Amino acid sequence: MGKVRVVTPMLHSVPEAMEMLGMSRTVIYELIRSDRLVTVTQGRRRLVPASAIADYVALLLVEARSDGQDHAA
Repeated sequence: MGKVRVVTPMLHSVPEAMEMLGMSRTVIYELIRSDRLVTVTQGRRRLVPASAIADYVALLLVEARSDGQDHAA
């Protein structure tokens, strides 16, 4: 029996990023404009690297931790 190979996409379309992050198109494009979510272009397509999604989530976690520390003082 052959091995099953799972390929994880490295680039996601904006609609895929919207679904992954649970955010609207407007919010995603605001994050892109504010440089909080990095994108690349391939031809006319704007794509979100998987690493950029992970970086954005990590940024949110850092901000949440620093907000929690500010309120605890």
